[in-house]
Amino acid sequence: MSLFVFVFVTSVLALVALLIFQHVVFNVLPLSIQETKAIKHKSSSSPHGPSSTKGNTIPAPLPTQPNRASPVGCINYNPSTRTITVGCSSSRLTDIDNKLHDNSVLAKQSPTGTWFLSANLLIARDAVFHIDPTDTKWLKINSKVIRSLAKTSAYSIDIHGSMRIDSVKITSWDPTTNYYAITNGSRTGIGQFIFGAPRPGIIVEKDATGPTNIINSEIAYLGYEGGKHLGASGFAYSGGDGSILRNDNIHHVYFAFYSIGVGHMIIENNIIRNSGHYGLDPHTGTHDMIIRNNTIYDNNGSGIICSLNCYNILIENNKVHDNAENGIDFSRNMTSSVARNNIVYNEPSGVFVSQSHNNQVSNNTISTSRVGLNVNSGSSNNKIFTNTISHPITIAILVASGSSGNTFSSNKIVGSTPQGLKIEQDPTSMNNIFFDNQIIRSSAGTTVGPGDASSQGPHAKQILQHHNSINK
Repeated sequence: MSLFVFVFVTSVLALVALLIFQHVVFNVLPLSIQETKAIKHKSSSSPHGPSSTKGNTIPAPLPTQPNRASPVGCINYNPSTRTITVGCSSSRLTDIDNKLHDNSVLAKQSPTGTWFLSANLLIARDAVFHIDPTDTKWLKINSKVIRSLAKTSAYSIDIHGSMRIDSVKITSWDPTTNYYAITNGSRTGIGQFIFGAPRPGIIVEKDATGPTNIINSEIAYLGYEGGKHLGASGFAYSGGDGSILRNDNIHHVYFAFYSIGVGHMIIENNIIRNSGHYGLDPHTGTHDMIIRNNTIYDNNGSGIICSLNCYNILIENNKVHDNAENGIDFSRNMTSSVARNNIVYNEPSGVFVSQSHNNQVSNNTISTSRVGLNVNSGSSNNKIFTNTISHPITIAILVASGSSGNTFSSNKIVGSTPQGLKIEQDPTSMNNIFFDNQIIRSSAGTTVGPGDASSQGPHAKQILQHHNSINK
């Protein structure tokens, strides 16, 4: 009996030992895998540790987006060029401040969100930067460059990615006067420059990977006369197709807006005023742009000028007045574009068409301008109809310098002086067609002057007239 008990106890002890052994063996491998994963995760983290990301609101990169910048690595500063480079998928001024902690580069001057930037800000390709009331009310950009190894003449916001600006103010700021930088210089004529002190600017670069939208904001006191280069203009797009400017107050910028080769932009419901040179200046291949419902005045050049191979531009429902040059300019091979339903007054020429072809100018109201409609410099095949030209100072409609094949129809001219009732073209302009235009004398005793479409002046044979009427 004792032998049986001995054998039974021995067997039980052996079984228990086997179970303990299995438990140990089969739990070693899973534990080893878990530890390996933890070690791998830890080694892939930033070498700077968690403390370096304190206060940084930028999310960590998703596993499915391996090229996305990390919270630590997506904001960098080069002191030799005084350039902040941002490569984050989403970031703002607070993130830069949390990374740099350097008031000589970026200082927060008020708890309500006034910032003072003393560096270039470069938004890298595929990055998106936000300036909005989340942390910003006013961004001041230092107009006094802090000298370093950099050769830059003024700080700039340089956008290769995308920017969202909403309900804020962005301006230059001169710390020596505690006021905006105002010495922007001027142009007094073709090739005549009065250079200004450098002022900061906003530039959307050609390789921009997304739009730069600016809405409900104030952009002011940027740009200067530095010769013909993009950076000095103050506010320029050479990329950023599909961008929107809406409900902004843009003033005292050297060029309130300048673009090269940009497409599908919308510029609407803005106030554009007191520019050092042009108001809106889509340029050099700009296309498929809508300019509408803007108020544009007191600029030191043309209010709206589209120049050099621009096409498919729609200019409608704008109020344009009291600019130093023309109200609306179609310039240097602007084609397939429309200006309609605009109110234009107190301009050298209300609408000026120069070296441009196959456009439409219709339903505009042009008043108290030196010339109402001016078609010049070889412009051809433009259709100009149903405009109202009220009280022009010298000529209602002028066709000059080899312009041909243009059609003027159903326009209404109202004037109180002989000069103001003139439709005139020079001897070099041929085969223009005038019909159903109405000339209304607004005071008794006014006569129609020589060269009018309604008279038999010296060039009347060059004007094909059909049912033009004169009402006394």
